[in-house]
Amino acid sequence: MDMMRALIVAGDGLKAQAARMRLISENIANADSTSETAGGDPYRRKIPVFRAVLDNELGATSVKVSSVRRDNSAFETRIDPGNPAADAQGVVKYPNVNSLVEQMDMREAQRSYEANLNIITATRRMITRTIDILRA
Repeated sequence: MDMMRALIVAGDGLKAQAARMRLISENIANADSTSETAGGDPYRRKIPVFRAVLDNELGATSVKVSSVRRDNSAFETRIDPGNPAADAQGVVKYPNVNSLVEQMDMREAQRSYEANLNIITATRRMITRTIDILRA
């Protein structure tokens, strides 16, 4: 049962980190977008919110993405009166996405994903070896 618990918890970790990487990819893809209307707000950075979930049946705690919230930090502004997204003063709002921060978050999510994948691989090897021992 402990090996099953490890597989389920690591699988939940994989799902959570995959969701995190999808949000980071979306943030990076929209880093230079502007509003479709003059003076409107552009894309707002999205942040996953994780929560620990206790599975009473397994007796283990795993992680899930409970929600996605929007980063309420200020937009970057530039003066560009010729831009269709510019307001009456010629100011254009750009997303509050910092590509460097997103790249660091992506690397952290990748490492967490790899760690969970390594747990699944090691657990699978242990199960295989246990079966081999029982066959002998």
